[in-house]
Amino acid sequence: MKTRLAIHGACGRMGQRLVALAREDHDLHVVAAIDSPGHPHLGEDAGRLAGGPILGVPVLAELPLGARVDCVIDFSVPTATLGVLKTCVDRKIPLVVATTGFEPAERDEILAAAHHTAVLLSPSMSLVVNLLFKLTKLTGETLAGKGFDVEIIERHHRFKKDSPSGTAAQFAKIVQAAMGQDRIAHGREGLVGERPATEIGMHAVRGGDNVGEHTIVFSALGETLELVHKGYSRDSYARGALLAAKYLAGKGAGLYTMDDVLGLA
Repeated sequence: MKTRLAIHGACGRMGQRLVALAREDHDLHVVAAIDSPGHPHLGEDAGRLAGGPILGVPVLAELPLGARVDCVIDFSVPTATLGVLKTCVDRKIPLVVATTGFEPAERDEILAAAHHTAVLLSPSMSLVVNLLFKLTKLTGETLAGKGFDVEIIERHHRFKKDSPSGTAAQFAKIVQAAMGQDRIAHGREGLVGERPATEIGMHAVRGGDNVGEHTIVFSALGETLELVHKGYSRDSYARGALLAAKYLAGKGAGLYTMDDVLGLA
């Protein structure tokens, strides 16, 4: 039986790729497409908007009451996420949250929703990035207390609204837990003095259409190790979100992560 999907943020770059790739997957069926009220593409066919043939699914401002949906994928903006979150809680629909950039209070609201329906929350939908989280944890734990400095460099397209990326912030949290740094320095300017061992340097680069790159640098006197992920297409993130939706459909209330999807939990 096919997993029936609703795409929230269907008019965005990621939303359009989700629609297009889901259409190619014989295990998936897009039954609803949602975007913000007043969006100029409301009413248009989601399949045509995504650059393909007509799908028979118009883009609407909210999930129709009669729609039978197994999972919603949210790739939007934080304020919009909270709106669809309420809908999913009210109707007990599993929700994959692929949006990033949440404030602490917004994140708390998402965590609270997991008491009522299945919620999968991840700073990245990329399968490789989530594996890299594990490798970063292993590296940090192995090199802790051995004289290694850590710097994190992330690169994204000029349109990205949050900085640093949610993925970079997650890498920093992992390193801090493993190695004990208590400060994050967001770039450096002026006469800042020698680099303290207790900080992680965080550097955000924005330009062009870069889909996303993350480099975690572990550097000591005499040697350096770099863990690197480079995204060449948004499809890697979209495919990860679709895989997450397949996993989450039918699950009971609770908080899930991509570790669960990959069998790393």
